[in-house]
Amino acid sequence: MTNLLQVNSLSKTYGTHRAAHDITFELAEGTSTALIGPNGAGKTTTLSMLAGLVTPTSGSILFRGQPKPDIRASIGYLPQYPKFFPWMSALEFTEMAAILSGVEKRQALIEAKKTLEFVGLGDAMKKRVGTFSGGMKQRLGLAQAIVHEPELLLLDEPVSALDPVGRRQVMNLLKELQQKTTILYSTHILNDAEEMTDQLLFLRKGILVENGSLDDIRKKYANPRILIDFESNEEAEKFKELSPWTAEREKKQVAIDAVKEGVGTPEVLALLNAENLTIRKVELQTASLEDIFMKVVMEE
Repeated sequence: MTNLLQVNSLSKTYGTHRAAHDITFELAEGTSTALIGPNGAGKTTTLSMLAGLVTPTSGSILFRGQPKPDIRASIGYLPQYPKFFPWMSALEFTEMAAILSGVEKRQALIEAKKTLEFVGLGDAMKKRVGTFSGGMKQRLGLAQAIVHEPELLLLDEPVSALDPVGRRQVMNLLKELQQKTTILYSTHILNDAEEMTDQLLFLRKGILVENGSLDDIRKKYANPRILIDFESNEEAEKFKELSPWTAEREKKQVAIDAVKEGVGTPEVLALLNAENLTIRKVELQTASLEDIFMKVVMEE
């Protein structure tokens, strides 16, 4: 894949506060990347620097190898809390955003209508934005970010303020956009990251502490355990006593650290069959993204 964006040693300080420090990563064209971290991790600062809204203290940003691309034409940006002119209609606002992003005036109205239809505001495009619900405003914010068909879409917590129905609708829109553009978005909703992400970037206190594909990170932090669910407490205890591997028991369940003990499911099943123990199920469990999040960005 061709690299669309290269970020090298990007840092931002405000006085003595280090909002972002020595952040380095690349975005391949046509991918979707999640920027993950707790509040105050530096996600918004990083996105703001990439969008050209905040000047880095040091470091560089290369877009297709160029240090100073036409940011407005190449990048679409949706802030976490988008602001609008309440007296404007959705169509007027989106058309204005298109013109400001380099779309010719004659084409801007056409693109605005098409984009509002895409985000589900076709029937409300002539209504004043001041009458919109929070979900409608989020859709309008997305419309202004994509009306000029940017190569890179930057989204700051795009669904965090939405109810479950609105969140699902916006997520479906983002999945469609994945087919057309490169996306970098911040989120603390880990299910979203699992659902539509090619790459994960973990931030902690302004530092990029981990990055890679979802599969690679899962393998690195998998911590696989063999979990055996017995029919009774007595059988669970008997297995623990007979087992050549160190096992932890909680009532009817016994867990074995597969890596630490160097054992796989076939060996466990062989012992269970030999001892004629009755079980409900045996499964190999790996760390969830939430487990990885807690380990990578919450632990010092």
